[in-house]
Amino acid sequence: MAGRGTRLRPHTLTLPKPLIPIAGRPMVQRIVEDLTAGYRGQVEEIAFITGDFGPEVEAELIGIANSFGAEGRIYQQTQPLGVAHAIGCASESLTGNVFIAFSDTLFKADFHFDTDEEGIIWVKKVADPSAYGVVKTNGAQIITDFVEKSPVFVSDLAIVGLYYVREGEHLRDQIKFLIENDIRDKGEFQITSVLENMKAGGYRFRAATIEEWLDCGNKQNIIETNRRMLEIKRRTEVLQSPEAIIENSVIVEPCFIGAGAKIIQSVIGPHVSVGSHSVIENSVIKNSVIQGGTNVSNAVFSDSMVGNHVTYEGRVSDISIGDYTNFKE
Repeated sequence: MAGRGTRLRPHTLTLPKPLIPIAGRPMVQRIVEDLTAGYRGQVEEIAFITGDFGPEVEAELIGIANSFGAEGRIYQQTQPLGVAHAIGCASESLTGNVFIAFSDTLFKADFHFDTDEEGIIWVKKVADPSAYGVVKTNGAQIITDFVEKSPVFVSDLAIVGLYYVREGEHLRDQIKFLIENDIRDKGEFQITSVLENMKAGGYRFRAATIEEWLDCGNKQNIIETNRRMLEIKRRTEVLQSPEAIIENSVIVEPCFIGAGAKIIQSVIGPHVSVGSHSVIENSVIKNSVIQGGTNVSNAVFSDSMVGNHVTYEGRVSDISIGDYTNFKE
């Protein structure tokens, strides 16, 4: 999670993208929840590879790890030299069973798997694979080739950014070899190069498929992923806090309403997330994400994203407002 999240500005000017809430919880927390739910053992450590996000963000990430009974560790990637380089920054944590996940994409999948397998790479069929690293497989779903963003079609099984390796030490050594010998592909140290070297040395990777791939790369994707996650979680999570205050209002499910939020004389939903201690008054809002400590009044909008500690009064149809903004129409 070391990227700057430039496609989500202004929302990522004050908050790292992986901490933006999806259906009321930071997206990185939702990733950890889904992955740990599919693991039969105890997760001992959760390592976050970040940019320089500051001590408050690091403390929040450590808190997320601790909430799952795991030790939290922070590593920083100071130069954007590729995914393999980023993973290599956490070399001290690459021991034993290791699961690696990108922090800006959510998934719907069954993550139960046999930890005795040497390696598993999760994939999804895509219409245009030229923008992705892809794999080729045999009839037993064993991966025969890794290819990084080929302009020529080789496979439509895109690597989604989820990897399991039984021996983290082997992965660590292969990353070290790549970096020490300055072996780059398209100017960066690629994880597909590492995996290909491991496969060439006899390591066996199996391809596993996911049901859905929910991107969080830009504003519209965040809104769509929030919508889908509310649909998925409505049967397993309490999405409306008992500490929320609803007065003379209609909540069209599914919606997330955070603790201390106030909804007054408004129609909210479907597919709206309202952060803790936000106040929505005299408004009609659907299919939107409103973060914490924000005040919205006299508004009618949809397909919108509003940051933390915003004061908004007005009437628009499609907005994207960053943190600590005051707006009056």
